[in-house]
Amino acid sequence: MTEKKDKRISEVRAWTYVLIGGLLEIVWASGFKYEAIPSIVVLISLIVSFDLIIRATKVLPVGTTYAVFAGMGTLGTTIMEIVMSGGVSVLRIVLILTLLACIIGLKLSSKGGEA
Repeated sequence: MTEKKDKRISEVRAWTYVLIGGLLEIVWASGFKYEAIPSIVVLISLIVSFDLIIRATKVLPVGTTYAVFAGMGTLGTTIMEIVMSGGVSVLRIVLILTLLACIIGLKLSSKGGEA
């Protein structure tokens, strides 16, 4: 019997996976609304983004990882909607900046947090 080696990725690589996964979430979520994004791109982005998040949660706290991932997707799709529709309010900008601050805060506070 051969032993399986524990090939854990580094924390930096895990956060890179979260970043890439979050960006891909913007692609697939936007693809649900905008026909300019081909269905195959939506499908591939969906699969790859979740694969990256699954890999990242093997090293990072699940709650923090998912919150950052979902927050990036929310932030990105909201910005995409603003760009595509051309309309934005001061309240919406304040809320987007608040969400961004919370995402950054979660990332910064995750070191040595949950196990």
